[in-house]
Amino acid sequence: MPTPFRFSLEKTDSQSRARAGLFSTPHGDIRTPVFAPVGTQGTVKTLSPDELTDLGAYLILANTYHLYLRPGADVVQRLGGLHRFMAWPGPILTDSGGFQVFSLSGLRKISNDGVTFRSHIDGSEHFFSPEKSVQVQEALGADIIMAFDECPDPMDYDYNVVALRRTHGWAARCQKAQTRSDQALFGIVQGGIFPELREESARFLSALDLSGYAIGGLSVGEPKAKTIEMLDLTVPLLPPDKPRYLMGVGSPEDLFSGVERGIDIFDCALPTRLARNGALFTSHGRINLRNAVFAGAEGPIEEGCTCYTCQRFSMAYLHHLYKAEEILGLRLNTLHNVHFLLELMRNIRSSILQGTFAHLKAEFVSRYIPVQDDAQRRENLSQRRDRKEPAAKPGPQRRERSSSSPLDD
Repeated sequence: MPTPFRFSLEKTDSQSRARAGLFSTPHGDIRTPVFAPVGTQGTVKTLSPDELTDLGAYLILANTYHLYLRPGADVVQRLGGLHRFMAWPGPILTDSGGFQVFSLSGLRKISNDGVTFRSHIDGSEHFFSPEKSVQVQEALGADIIMAFDECPDPMDYDYNVVALRRTHGWAARCQKAQTRSDQALFGIVQGGIFPELREESARFLSALDLSGYAIGGLSVGEPKAKTIEMLDLTVPLLPPDKPRYLMGVGSPEDLFSGVERGIDIFDCALPTRLARNGALFTSHGRINLRNAVFAGAEGPIEEGCTCYTCQRFSMAYLHHLYKAEEILGLRLNTLHNVHFLLELMRNIRSSILQGTFAHLKAEFVSRYIPVQDDAQRRENLSQRRDRKEPAAKPGPQRRERSSSSPLDD
């Protein structure tokens, strides 16, 4: 039976591995590189499907683990699948549930057959095998589904060896268990921070000839230099005619870094989670609404931003909503953060097509201060104060992933 999926490259950057492509799915085309907002429970928190469409989202992610537990894959299937259930007409990606299950330390038992775990909701016992994960994802009805994998501590070599064998065996079982031709099954490259394991994983999964390939087990606590090293090693080993997906990455600087290395798809709960905690993206770095300096700020989050929030509301109003714990504040913050990343990806894609990616990246990096770089941020804050611009409060010093626990987005 012919597959409804087709991935075609439109242009590859001459100075890097960045590439622009088109991934056709039964629910529409995905223009890559693309950022997918995370809708864990079948909703991108605080936003409606129409708002996501207006923001220009092509793809959203939903969580197999959460939807399996509540409301249940059978309920979603009976009500027409995820697209109808959540009234989202575009492409949907579901993860396998593996990351959430393996985050349940002390509440799970692993074997080569699968994982027995207890629900974080009511403590009930469940079992996920590769076949069960595929069965649940087929019932949910997403366009892109993920092979069940094990995501171990990236620094533990001995355990990564064991987990890699298991992940490879599970990927082959997922491929055998798949019954729907209208879903694209992606394998997930694992191997921690160990080059020989990453290479082995990329070669094994490529030989399965799956619809696409994800890189998992990164941005989960390892040094960023190791993340980049693993990407530099892994991406060239993946089939160039299949989409490549870097899981759980959403910081602006990391999006540039991933695109530069040939990544096509990203997802992360970062923009929505930050928004609910009062942190907002700007072209200079993050700002924090809790900072009292914004109590009387007349201007928008960022001059020139075309999002609904910036076009209509002052920072003073957003500060007030956050301090008053008003729900509208969470919505307006989320609209801005999601718009920021989607607009950034549109600009990145356009720059690849126009042959100006290196220029765009250099221009962005010259003014954007990542959270991790405190010394540079302090210097930047001093300069902004001299210009009487609102100052940003330094954020938490940690790496962020799309779902650091089963209870996250």
